[in-house]
Amino acid sequence: MTGDGGKAMLQFHGVWVIHGRPPTADETLHDLDQHPGIQTLEFAVDDMGAWDSALVTFLMRIIAACNARKIEVDQSALPDGVQGLLKLAHAVPERTGARRAEKSEPFLVHVGKDFVDLVQSTGEIVAFLGLSVLSFRRFLTGKARYRKTDLWLIMQQAGADALPIISLVTFLVGMILAFIGIQQLARFGATIYVADLVGLATVMQIGALITAIVLAGRTGAAFAAQIGTMQVNEEIDALKTLAIDPMDFLVLPRMLALMLMTPLLCVYADLMGILGGALVGTLVGDATLLQYFQQTRAAIGLHHVAQGLINAAVYGAIVAVSGCLRGVQCGRSASSVGLATTSAVVTAIVFIVIAAAVLTIVYNALGF
Repeated sequence: MTGDGGKAMLQFHGVWVIHGRPPTADETLHDLDQHPGIQTLEFAVDDMGAWDSALVTFLMRIIAACNARKIEVDQSALPDGVQGLLKLAHAVPERTGARRAEKSEPFLVHVGKDFVDLVQSTGEIVAFLGLSVLSFRRFLTGKARYRKTDLWLIMQQAGADALPIISLVTFLVGMILAFIGIQQLARFGATIYVADLVGLATVMQIGALITAIVLAGRTGAAFAAQIGTMQVNEEIDALKTLAIDPMDFLVLPRMLALMLMTPLLCVYADLMGILGGALVGTLVGDATLLQYFQQTRAAIGLHHVAQGLINAAVYGAIVAVSGCLRGVQCGRSASSVGLATTSAVVTAIVFIVIAAAVLTIVYNALGF
């Protein structure tokens, strides 16, 4: 910037594009303040190359600062395109209060709001769970209105269609458990007990947990997306208008399907996990295949299997309720469906882990 006799000239050189990192307006305004007697500001653009919105933004700040300082700005030397954009920018003045001032909330206020949201969310979950229980009671009494074809279709989608992914995951997890167990038990010359480790861990907890987590990411998310899309399309409102309870028509079949199919998938997952452990136990360990399965059979009792099946049924209900809950809570926009799907998976996994801890404590208390 050059200044003389009450006039100042701002010269532009090179390209003025965003990626070129042009000078900031603060530097120019600092130079402008060094000449307090300036009354007119002119521009020289003979040496300027390409430009984009970075130049327009820069000039808008300079012009606004000059107007605040009572300095006249001569824009005649600017390119026609720049002048047109500046006129367009100033044609409609910015509305007062249009920009939200960023206010930093105190830490306790932020924590309080999060706590209130948690309480409200917990209340909604409990209320939805109560409605689900009432719907299940109507099913037991034969008063629930739902389509049996939907139930069979959901059972197929949640059961048979999930076998490939559950086979892969549980087989690999069984191999991992066996490999880690052999590494540790080999120090004591007791590698045969890896069959006990893999069998009990898989039957009591791992099989049901893996099945539930896979269903949460696969089936629970699908439930949330389906019901959320129906919420966006106002199909749930149409059901209510026809005096059809959405809990019976939409939630009940999905809850029944998962409560029935999750234990069956859990049994299949247990078998695949034991097979994965047997593969590693026979190839890496010293046991033969017959010895491995005899040790597994001796270690696992019916009460261990029953514990895993009870866990699976509870986890299945959690996945179904979580997916349906987030679907019903979905907003009226397309983006809300994605948010509901993500929230359904997170909610299901969190409550599955909580349920696993609670059930383990109950089993230990009962000596089961």
